[in-house]
Amino acid sequence: MNLFNDLRALVIDCLDAMAAEGALPAGLDFSNVAVEPPRDAAHGDMATNAAMVLARPAGQKPRDIAETLAGRLAADPRIASAEVAGPGFLNLRLAPAVWQGLVAKVLGQGAGFGRSSLGAGQKVNIEFVSANPTGPMHVGHVRGAVVGDALASLLDFAGWDVTREYYINDGGAQVDVLARSAYERYREANGLEPEIREGLYPGDYLIPVGAALKEKYGASLLDKGEEHWLADVRLFATDMMMEMIREDLAALGVTMDVFSSEKALYGTGKIEAALDRLKGMGLIYEGVLEPPKGKTPDDWEPREQTLFRSTAHGDDVDRPVMKSDGSWTYFAPDIAYHYDKVGRGFDQLIDILGADHGGYVKRMKAAVAALSEGRVPLDIKLIQLVKLWKNGEPFKMSKRAGTYVTLRDVVEQVGRDVTRFVMLTRKNDAPLDFDFDKVLEQSKDNPVFYVQYAHARISSVLRKAAAAGIAVDDATLAVADLTKLDHEAEIAVAKKLAEWPRLIEIAARSNEPHRVAFYLYELASELHALWNRGNELPELRFLQEGDAATSQAKIALARSVAVVISAGLGILGVTPVDEMR
Repeated sequence: MNLFNDLRALVIDCLDAMAAEGALPAGLDFSNVAVEPPRDAAHGDMATNAAMVLARPAGQKPRDIAETLAGRLAADPRIASAEVAGPGFLNLRLAPAVWQGLVAKVLGQGAGFGRSSLGAGQKVNIEFVSANPTGPMHVGHVRGAVVGDALASLLDFAGWDVTREYYINDGGAQVDVLARSAYERYREANGLEPEIREGLYPGDYLIPVGAALKEKYGASLLDKGEEHWLADVRLFATDMMMEMIREDLAALGVTMDVFSSEKALYGTGKIEAALDRLKGMGLIYEGVLEPPKGKTPDDWEPREQTLFRSTAHGDDVDRPVMKSDGSWTYFAPDIAYHYDKVGRGFDQLIDILGADHGGYVKRMKAAVAALSEGRVPLDIKLIQLVKLWKNGEPFKMSKRAGTYVTLRDVVEQVGRDVTRFVMLTRKNDAPLDFDFDKVLEQSKDNPVFYVQYAHARISSVLRKAAAAGIAVDDATLAVADLTKLDHEAEIAVAKKLAEWPRLIEIAARSNEPHRVAFYLYELASELHALWNRGNELPELRFLQEGDAATSQAKIALARSVAVVISAGLGILGVTPVDEMR
């Protein structure tokens, strides 16, 4: 049930009737007619722009259209009043029965309330995390992992067929560095002093890799040159790192559907096939790029390269896909990887990348637009940095990792649920401060606590009601006498509940799961405000002594809030709590 969609349908029906009667010209396009919350809540419950967007094509004054439309809308029992404002905006106030009936709808639909068919079963691939398999996941990966996973759950809730995918960057020089670092730990396991020279990975996490290499190879690799062991150690160490990364993701509550390997693209013809596809479109050519903007590096020299004509699809400059020495640029396998995703039949692609990939956005969008002939949109979300604080100071070190704070450090300090929620308290492209002390505070300023506390308060009411012999199962509450919910504070909670289905569709259209976290905080605020009003006005308390019917109506409202909070936390990957500890 989406009340805003229902009221928009009513507006469209009235406009159709006006056209049928000649009050409006036939054939008008109503696609831009919207029903939304008014900018100022004092103006009403909802507002429509119908008269404003139809005035010019209809050749009429917007206020004249608004006044005729207002008269028709006022005849519907759901509309308490329809008032024309300004040049032709139309503000609507809904009858109390609408809000009371909404509570019954929430309880009747349960966890399904707010679910949408917006995605219409379209297949969407969300690639996220995709950390180099060279060590444990760090705090920067945490935010990308949470955003990607929550976005996947959000789109699933809104009707998409979602695939979560991890792209293993195992084709570059960094995995050779991993192999050399692991080899030093292998030497250490064999009783030799490791040489962790500059450029190698120093973290203790490679000590078990060295021990496992010793168990497999004994001392047989010690006297051999790198050319004899590099490939085997690289594969062995990469596999162990990926197992650790899977465990890190599990600690955060993230499960991937697909792991794709960059290395698997090399020597298989997949890169060549993708570039041949672009070449057939006239988008691959031999050319010389202009020098970089600004100060030209001393070592820059014009040289012919194989280039992708990405400017034909919105990029600023064309991009190299092959170096002058005949080796691929890093962009070439990325093109092939996305071509593979297009070939797997996805209707939409989403990449969640670190902020340092900002220069990658236009070129990758250009490649996907070309390879799919404009059929498959690619949305790239850049994840800004997370700054960690503890005891009022920056928190930077992890002995296990060597130089950074790991995902495990964060989860072990504050728990999975707190970690996930806090990572969604800012939009993905805004920096985020993560204060280990503040995220555990029990105050309104801590959104995790505030939302969980609302759910726990409602659970407490349900327990007390059951102990008093009042039936509080959802089926019973859904048929309670909800006309008893007539106070403005109670109606305010119902109005906030009505926003949930609309919020889901807005967040899904924009690929912004943080909107769910913001909404849950607002809903919790309405619940806490009602609770506090009950301290002043006994008639607003959820439990009314000696009056089971009124208690059930008020508890029905509270339980509806719990249903939506639980659903929202489920999207965020956070477990609702029944009591605070």
